[in-house]
Parts: sequence; structure tokens; C-alpha cells
Amino acid sequence: KVLFPAEVLPIVTVLSNMVHFFLGLPIVVIFLVYYQRTPEFLDILWFPVVVLVQFVFTVGLALLVSALTVHFRDFKDILGNIMTFWFFATPIIYPMKMAVDAGHKFWLDINPMTHLAVSYQEILFHPGAFGHAKWLLALGAASVVLFFAGYFVFDRLRDSFAEEV
Repeated sequence: KVLFPAEVLPIVTVLSNMVHFFLGLPIVVIFLVYYQRTPEFLDILWFPVVVLVQFVFTVGLALLVSALTVHFRDFKDILGNIMTFWFFATPIIYPMKMAVDAGHKFWLDINPMTHLAVSYQEILFHPGAFGHAKWLLALGAASVVLFFAGYFVFDRLRDSFAEEV
């Protein structure tokens, strides 16, 4: 019966996972030092931008998905399958260069996680090769739109959360 801002829950989930992300970064740095890979200074300046774009994108998606999951219970189960497909549809464990034909490249280009993964790869593992800035900035703009759309849907459905749960 306590008045509680419901949007705190998805935001806290994203923030707690971001803490795990930051706790994993020293391990990456240790491997970069071991393999003598030193990111360039200008590339490192892009790192906070990539993290910010990822945060805004993830919070927007979390607000949207959490609001929809309350009303559509099966969405949680479907989302697990979607996330597995999304992982393999993102160039994380394979290089983006594998998409040689236009059809595959198109699908990778419309996948927002592609641009985050490639940005991290270019910054950390390919010194001086960060050329993904325009895609990252476009994703940043789309992330802001997703954030406001997610918040709009969350705010519209907020009053019915207690009834549905």
C-alpha cells in the first residue's frame, strides 16, 4: 500500500547489470595488457559514449518490455527465445566481415546491438580503427526515441499493474 515509483524496478535491474559489466572490465584490461593490445587515447574517449548509448537503449527496452510482460505473461517465455536469436544475430562471437553479401549486411545494420558490439570491439581490440561513430550516434538518437516510447508505454500501463499482478 506504499506509493512506489514503479519505473525504479526496471531501471535498477539495468543499473545492477551495468555494475556487473563494469566489474568485468578489469578482466578485459588484464587480457589487453597480457596480449599487448593498447587502445588509442582517442578511441578510449568514445568508450563512455558507447556505454551511455547502451544504457539509454537498455533502459528504454526494459521499460517497454517490463510494461508489456505484466499484461502478456507469455511474453517472458517468448523473450527468452528472442534473446537467444538476437545473440547469434549480433557479431559478438564472429566478425562483422563475415557478412560479405548485401543481404546479411542489411540485417546486421538494422540490428542495434551490432553497432554496440562493433563499437566495443573497435575501441578495445582494434587500436586506431574506430570508424563506427556515425552508426553509434544514429543508434544514440534511436535509443533516446526508444527510451521515450518505452516510458510512454510504461506510464500508460502503470495504473493497471496492481490489478494484473
